[in-house]
Amino acid sequence: MRLTTKGRYAVTAMLDLALHTNSGPVSLSDISQRQGISLSYLEQLFAKLRKQSLVTSVRGPGGGYQLSRPNADIFVAQIVDAVNESIDATGCKGQSDCQSGATCLTHHLWCDLSDQIHDFLSHISLEQLVLRQDVRTVAKRQDNDYQRSVKEAVKDKIDAEIVN
Repeated sequence: MRLTTKGRYAVTAMLDLALHTNSGPVSLSDISQRQGISLSYLEQLFAKLRKQSLVTSVRGPGGGYQLSRPNADIFVAQIVDAVNESIDATGCKGQSDCQSGATCLTHHLWCDLSDQIHDFLSHISLEQLVLRQDVRTVAKRQDNDYQRSVKEAVKDKIDAEIVN
């Protein structure tokens, strides 16, 4: 199966947003820090997510992004589709030119698998993922690590100002 970094990162970022939705708008910088995804890459992804009405942006101090609808109404397949990502198990990227320009013997099998995976992801909402204990455990660790790094950065800045 071919689901590239773009699709994986989009789902990860949207899940992070869903996990922090009660805190108000979430900055891409915060998502970047927690998930280890470059800020410029997130900006590209969120432009596509916003265009597909999965997120809305809030400007100004304390601004950021928020989900455009409830967690239960956003499905993983919608996120993957929004960033123009295809779920493709074929070796030919769905072009039917697998074997010297012609369809190979198993092409339709892999197309069917791709359809099944897309259907599977069409039935998994952000809400279902947010409620999973394993997801919540990882999110708590990431939040703790993020808070620790913020505190260390503030302490380093204060120490630098004292020295100067």
